[in-house]
This record gives sequence, structure tokens and C-alpha cells, in this order.
Amino acid sequence: MDLGTFAAANACRFSRGAARSHYESYFIRANHPTEPRAFWFRYTIFSPRGRPEATVGELWAISFDGVAGRIDAHKRVVPFDACSFDRSRLDVAVGAARLTRRSATGEIARAIGWELDLEPLDERPVLLLPASLYDPPVPRAKSVTPAPFVLFNGRVTTSGRPVAIDGWTGSQSHNWGSAHTDRYAWGQVVGFDDAPSAYLECATARYRVGGLWTPPLTTAVLRLDGEELRFNTVALAISADATLEETRWDFVTGGGGHRARATFSAPNEAFVGLTYDNPPGGRKVCQNSKLARCEVELWRRGAPYRRLVTQSRAAFEILSDEPPRWLRVAV
Repeated sequence: MDLGTFAAANACRFSRGAARSHYESYFIRANHPTEPRAFWFRYTIFSPRGRPEATVGELWAISFDGVAGRIDAHKRVVPFDACSFDRSRLDVAVGAARLTRRSATGEIARAIGWELDLEPLDERPVLLLPASLYDPPVPRAKSVTPAPFVLFNGRVTTSGRPVAIDGWTGSQSHNWGSAHTDRYAWGQVVGFDDAPSAYLECATARYRVGGLWTPPLTTAVLRLDGEELRFNTVALAISADATLEETRWDFVTGGGGHRARATFSAPNEAFVGLTYDNPPGGRKVCQNSKLARCEVELWRRGAPYRRLVTQSRAAFEILSDEPPRWLRVAV
């Protein structure tokens, strides 16, 4: 599978009419340069197993306002005949909402809407998995970030309140598969407070196999000082040490003379819950924040120790079968 270019990494993998289960999502996210504010918009295909006629498009939207202490989350389901997903480039439509390399638009029930201009600053795709694992059916969920650094300008409107998006930075990602990962924690940072050009993406996943759970498997990719550190081989995924609590995730990974320790955390009020239908059946709950804290300690062979921190610009998600009792599940 070709994932080496922006266009190829964004090519739609869905085959309409196939009886096998499938989901596929394109999402954009960004943070305010200095304030705890963020947005996340997601354009999705959902096709349940054995029922290709029930395939639909889904539009998801969240606005995070840590200044006002407010999170607005919404979802809209659209007949698939009113959707289009290009198989050669980034050109996605869910109803009237659209996402391309240079723009993103959408509206859900007049409760939230967005008109954004995108300027990709880096179009070197980030692969969380080894490239050889994107073709086989296992793992069942794949993820790639075709544009890890994007500059956003435009406007987001929530409940009639327009918010100017002026030089917010974020990313554009693409994921797909036959089923959601059984359990995961996922994190992403587009620019740390003291290293604005650094990028981190990471995940810890667990899979249920024959009624038993695998140990946590952790992968991470860090771009820093013009270098890409890939902690994403199968051997490193198995040997990494990770712990996950309700609002905190820690992991340590390393190999080849490099070692990294990372911590993601956020207060309860920085999360919102989303219910994801699973294509094979059942549902998952995503505990979602785009206002999390992240701290990274890095030891590199031949380089000085580095500590990277962002106080509120990290994306942090936890997927599970049941939400914690305190979590507000909005959609």
C-alpha cells in the first residue's frame, strides 16, 4: 500500500457494496496559539458487517473552550448517496460538508458550523504502524497522518457565537479498518510550548483475542530538530511499558540508543464522551479531549537530554467499552 505521499495517504479505502465491515474517517484538529481552545471535525464512512445497504456518512464536530469551560459536541448522519470519498486524493463530502487539501466546511443542525482555509506546512505522512502492517487484515484498524502540521484560518460558529480562527495550528489525519481497536489511548501534539516545530503522535492499544487480552502495545513517532524518531516496530511495541488510568496515560519506549518517556493528562472537565458504533456490532465510547497536557522526556544517543511540554495543546483520547461514571457522553 502506497502511503508515502499526501495524496496516497488520503486515498479512500472503502469499496461500496462489500459485505465486510468498514469504517473510515478523515479528521482535522487544531489549537489556539496561546489559549486553551480547540476544534475537531470528522468526516466518516460507517458500513456495518453484512449490511452494505446500511452504509452511511457521519459528520462529527467538537468545539473546546477551556476559557469559558464549555465543550460543544454534535453528530449528523447522512445517507451515503449524498456522500463522496475520492480514491486518489483528499476530496471528501458528507452531505454539503466538504474537506479538501485547502478547505473544510460543515454545519450540524445550526448548532455548530465551520468555514476554514487549510495551509499544509508539512505533507510528509506520519505512520504509527510499521509500513508493512498497513496491507494485512491484522491489525484491523489503521491510522496515518498525511499532514502533521497544518495552519488554519477562518471561522467556527457554535450556538450563534462566531470564533475567529486566526493562525491556529493542527493536523489532518486519516484512519480506517474493519473494526475499532478494542481498547486504546491515543495522543498527538502539534508543537510543544518550548519547541513549536516538534510533533508527536503515539498510541497504546490492547486487543481481545479468543477471550484473552493482549498486553499493551505502544507505538510512537516523534519529529524533532529535523529528525524523525520512530518507536513503532513490533519489537518496540511489545517491550514498551505503558499504564493507563481514567485521565492519565504514561509510557516509556526506546531502542537503538534512543529512549522516550511521555505523560498525557487532563482534568475531567476537559473531556467529552462520544459513542462510536463498531462495524462488526456493538459500540465503543471515546473519551475525547483536545486540551490535554503532555510532557516528554527524551534521551538520544549523541544528543543532550530534552524535555518537551505543552500545557493544553495535546490531543488525548481513550477508547473503551464503558465510560467512567463522571464522563459526559454528548453524542
